[in-house]
This record gives sequence, structure tokens and C-alpha cells, in this order.
Amino acid sequence: MVSKIENRKREFKIQNKIINDSEFYFIAEIGHNHQGNIKKAFELIKKAKEAGVNAVKLQKRDNKNLYTKKFFNEKYNNVNSYGETYGLHREALEFGKNEYKELQSYAQEINIDFFATPFDLKSLEFLNELDTPAFKIASADLKNTILQKEIAKLNKPIFLSTGGGSLDDVKRARDNISKFNNNLAILQCTASYPAKIKDMNLNVINTYLKEFPENVIGLSDHENGIDATPLAYMLGARIFEKHFTLDRSAKGTDHPFSLEPRGLNMLIRNLKRINLMLGSNEKKVLESEKNPIFKMAKSIVTNKPLKKGHKLTTDDLTTKSPGGGLPPFKMESLIGKVLKRSFEAEEILLLKDLS
Repeated sequence: MVSKIENRKREFKIQNKIINDSEFYFIAEIGHNHQGNIKKAFELIKKAKEAGVNAVKLQKRDNKNLYTKKFFNEKYNNVNSYGETYGLHREALEFGKNEYKELQSYAQEINIDFFATPFDLKSLEFLNELDTPAFKIASADLKNTILQKEIAKLNKPIFLSTGGGSLDDVKRARDNISKFNNNLAILQCTASYPAKIKDMNLNVINTYLKEFPENVIGLSDHENGIDATPLAYMLGARIFEKHFTLDRSAKGTDHPFSLEPRGLNMLIRNLKRINLMLGSNEKKVLESEKNPIFKMAKSIVTNKPLKKGHKLTTDDLTTKSPGGGLPPFKMESLIGKVLKRSFEAEEILLLKDLS
């Protein structure tokens, strides 16, 4: 059942787009699925554009300031590691200003929004110097009112993921951000990668629609598939984020639950079909139905040859395809009527032939 969103102004603005109850906005989350390779990043942006998404998003960390020295230098030896320590692993996946400028320029050239999630204040400063059109706040910073405040003060559109928190945490973040910036979208999120089906809790979208009547609600989707996003749309979500990769088998923790280009194309196609499928509330005969129904429907026909002036009985009539004549539900009303002309067997009866 489609969630009925109350009559009120619920809008989110980014660039020249206004997202409301009738429009959706889709973010292909590249994150670090580029593997630190700018050629792969270009290809990801290109494929995302071809799929029809609105935006691509990266993640930005100033690792040496973000992590404690102990955590930065912690050994990180596994199949997904790009460095001997966790810090070096993260450093290998980061782009600098030159790479960001190249990617930003390419995104502008092909007309797709390009922004990132800042995980710390230095990364926020980095992205602001690039004048990115929006900011994403990660679930990990749902309780980070310090970073939220600095992002909000820049007065750009904000996407807030809400994984790993309670409703009180979401309200605190919303209130904190709204002191400076009301252009905020709130995304239901399950911060596990991939998220188990039983942990998706899409009905939280209904809770958010009631609790935050001025905010567009969305879904940051970590499910390993394409089912959750259309369901979230039906519940009332209008902003969607989904991890995106060129190869689900590639090295890295996010690739296995990300969508490849084919999957992303299918998901965007399905989203665009929803309103068309919902269609009209009015039940009526459609033009597209008339020919098929004509072939399959039944008409009342004579069961045998009948003379002009004959009074019809039950034995005189039967029903056969095609349609175009009187429908079977009128059979009883014809009994006792008199024929104005003679009939062969299997002729369609019309009211004009009866007295």
C-alpha cells in the first residue's frame, strides 16, 4: 500500500532540482570502489550517468587527523588490504585535490552531480574549497554534532544517513542541523555491510514521514539486491543511495554488496516505472484492452436457426466468442423478447433486432 503523505511542503533542493513527493533523486555511492585508480573513477561516473542516476558520491578522509596514531598504525593484513596498516590502507584509497578537480570537471561535462562525504573537519574544508554542491553526513557521524554544525553552516544541501542510531539521535541531529540549514534530507539506513533483509526496517520511513514533516525522506540502501529501493519509494522515500562498482568480485569491502552497471540500470528503470504503473485511480476500459478483450469475450448468440416473430426461450440462446454483441449478463433479460427478423445459428443478437 502506498504511504499517503500529508499535505504540506516537503521539499529538498539541490542544484536546479527540487525533490518532492513526485520526484526522486538517486545517488550512486562510489565511495572507494575506485580502488584509488582515477581511471576507474572516471569509468564509474560514466556508467552511473548512463544508468540515469542524478549524482555520484565519493568519501573523503584526512586519515592522519581522523584516526589516532595507534589506530592508523594498526596492522591490517587481509584480502581487502591496500596497505600494511589500516591508515596506509586508507591512504592508498584517497584522492587528492588534483584528482577531485579532474573528476569534478568530468561530472560537470556530462551533467551529473558530484559530491562526497566528509568524515572530518579537514575533509570538509577540502570539499568546500572545491565548491561541491552538497554534503553527505555518514551514519558514523549521526552523533557528531560538531561536524554536523560546521557542515550546516556552509548552507548547502545535506543528506543525513541515520544508521546505528535511535530516533532520539536522529531528532538531535535534525535539530542541530536545522539551526543553520533546513535543506536537509533524512535517510533511513542500516549500517551493516551488507544489511540483512530482516534488519532493513523500511517501516522506519513511515516513522520519519510523521516525525519530520518538512524533510524529504530517503533510503541509504546496503541490501545485497535491488528490492528495497522500490519498496521504500512506495512507502514515501524519494532520495536513494546505493553503492556502485564495476565488478562485485573486485578487491575491497564494499564491492560484494554494490551494484554493477547492469544492476544499476535495472534499478533506475524500475524506479522510473513505479508512477507509470500506479496510474489512475479510475477503473475504466482502456484502449489497449479493447482488441484482446474482443477476441476473448463472449456474446449472446442464437443456438439454432430462428424465424422472425419467434419468442425467445432459454434453449434458443448460448454464448460464444468473439465479443461485440450483448454480454452474457443480459441473457435473462432477453427471454420472452420477439425477433424482428430471422436468424441463422450462431448469429449475434443485438437489441435493435428485438421487440
